[in-house]
Amino acid sequence: MKILVVDDEKDVQFLFEQRFRKEIKSGEMNFVFAFSGEEALIYLNGHEQEAVLILSDINMPGMSGLDLLKTIKQINNQPPPIVMMITAYGDAENFNMAKQLGADDFLTKPLDFTLLKGKLKGIK
Repeated sequence: MKILVVDDEKDVQFLFEQRFRKEIKSGEMNFVFAFSGEEALIYLNGHEQEAVLILSDINMPGMSGLDLLKTIKQINNQPPPIVMMITAYGDAENFNMAKQLGADDFLTKPLDFTLLKGKLKGIK
């Protein structure tokens, strides 16, 4: 499963690579990282149908995760990627907006990697 992680914090890549070391090594999961909404769209435009799942931070400079979500949901990829939104703020406003824009799930920081792994295994 190819997973695109979108977050302006660059240390997220190291964190995911450590927490999913076994899954990456076995080829069960393949992570690609974008450090802005704009960078994520460039990747998606060049790699249609590759990303099965997108994990995106909501609060990023430039294009926010909510703007990215809105754009992704307007693209008619079949099947559409699953989009999980991640935020440091578990507030109702972000949650409601993300759901309204078509988010498939909503996670809060710091990420509970045990919970995330369970959700990812259920997607296959």
